[in-house]
Amino acid sequence: MLIGNEREGVAGRSRLSRALSVKWLGQTVASLCWIGSMLAYGIESSGDWLQLCAASAWLLANLAVLVSAEAD
Repeated sequence: MLIGNEREGVAGRSRLSRALSVKWLGQTVASLCWIGSMLAYGIESSGDWLQLCAASAWLLANLAVLVSAEAD
């Protein structure tokens, strides 16, 4: 059973290992590129807003994975 700083160290490594995984990095970069392309080409219609919301939700879900790594 881990207590105190030992528990924080394990959670930190777990969070870092998830952040450096190819799967997490690939999805995060893809969502950032999608957001960037939406901003670069402009948001002119309701469909553009929906795409921006979808890309943002994808990014938030990826970030939530890192936050939840502490619980594992």
